Amino acid sequence: MKLKQAGFTALITVTIAVILLFLNHYNISTVPPLVLVFSRWLAIAGLVLFGLKKKSLTAWILIAMVVGAEIGHDYPDVAMKLQVLSKVFLKMIKTIVGPLLFATLVYGIAGHADLKQVGRMGWKSILYFEVVTTIALFIGLAAINISQAGAGIKIPPAQHEALPDVPPQSTNDIILHIFPENIAKSVADGQILQIVVFSIIFGIGLAMVREDKRLPMLHFAESLAEVMFKFTNIVMYFAPIGVGAAIAYTVGHMGLGILVNLFQLLATLYVALLVFLFGVLLPIGLIVGVPIKKFIAAIAGPVSIAFATTSSEAALPRAMENLEKLGVPRKIVAFVMPTGYSFNLDGTTLYLALASIFVAQAAGMNLSLGHQLLIVFTLMLTSKGVAGVPRASLVILLGTASSFGMPTWPIFIILGIDELMDMARTSVNVIGNCLATVVVAKWEKEFQPSETEQSFD
Repeated sequence: MKLKQAGFTALITVTIAVILLFLNHYNISTVPPLVLVFSRWLAIAGLVLFGLKKKSLTAWILIAMVVGAEIGHDYPDVAMKLQVLSKVFLKMIKTIVGPLLFATLVYGIAGHADLKQVGRMGWKSILYFEVVTTIALFIGLAAINISQAGAGIKIPPAQHEALPDVPPQSTNDIILHIFPENIAKSVADGQILQIVVFSIIFGIGLAMVREDKRLPMLHFAESLAEVMFKFTNIVMYFAPIGVGAAIAYTVGHMGLGILVNLFQLLATLYVALLVFLFGVLLPIGLIVGVPIKKFIAAIAGPVSIAFATTSSEAALPRAMENLEKLGVPRKIVAFVMPTGYSFNLDGTTLYLALASIFVAQAAGMNLSLGHQLLIVFTLMLTSKGVAGVPRASLVILLGTASSFGMPTWPIFIILGIDELMDMARTSVNVIGNCLATVVVAKWEKEFQPSETEQSFD
């Protein structure tokens, strides 16, 4: 069977499953449960057949997400036990991030010995990050004030899940968190911003020493980067299993019905993120001259990984590799991508602005615009460096609630659908950082898209 025939078969089987589900859900016609289950698995068989012919990692990741959702829906007990597979995948990815960031940043800075360009990329990146995240912040603020999703919520009679006790963060805590005291500890804890600071200073120091002392370390950094990219390719073969297991666990312990609960808040976030994507990021890409089709092909795999695992860090190695294939020089990818993971959290910034005002609305606190702005600007500072940690924004939200005297009980309400929200905001984080990298490369006039068709799997 050819690829086109396999695609046609998958389309027919999926269409049949969707029609049967639609007829049964809206009581147009009663469809026996066994027929519904059979139609869904037949659709999955069609997708698997398409995957076998397509031989694309991105396609297999998307197919695995569908299979995982079905396993979580039909066999929740089995799905709960599959979480270990997603944790294995995340652990393997996390072993890549520290060495990869160190090697690519050091080689990118010291290998070209152009410290002026490093400084130029630095201020351009920070300027871009702050402008875009500020726009995201205001979109989140506007969205929650329009939808009023938190208004009228009654205090629940009892809570069943304990939240961590998070002390308020002072300015000193935020500043000290940027700088590493022990690079091994920073790597072990997944502190991306601290690894970036250490690697930049190390790279600058290496660029300043004599050539005979610099070259051995440069060769080591270059070789380490190449090895870590190959390491990434090996680990990515496990990605469909890890991603499928993550989705299966999510559906298994939350159920598909969770989509109905708190729909207004969930819809507010998704609509706000779509407005940000199509109203801010897409125009930026078009104005700068980013090849949109190639860009989407390059980020499709990393974004699907981020969506399923709710961790931007899981998508970082493949995103860096695909941006190089797209035509961004390694020195720019190595500098902008990891820096963006600490300063350019578009989705997280938008979510935190939205969620913090939701908490205030649910608590019946009538905040002035000035008070709301103070809260969200504080969030923009405290959210730096959380991209690699799943659900870390929840901890930031707790700290903010404690700092501004807001109750924590509305956060329990958010907790029920936080994972679904995390999927969307993490995906936007990855898209925003990939676009920022291409934009900086265009500004530096070093973006060189390949004339030949590139495979991004």
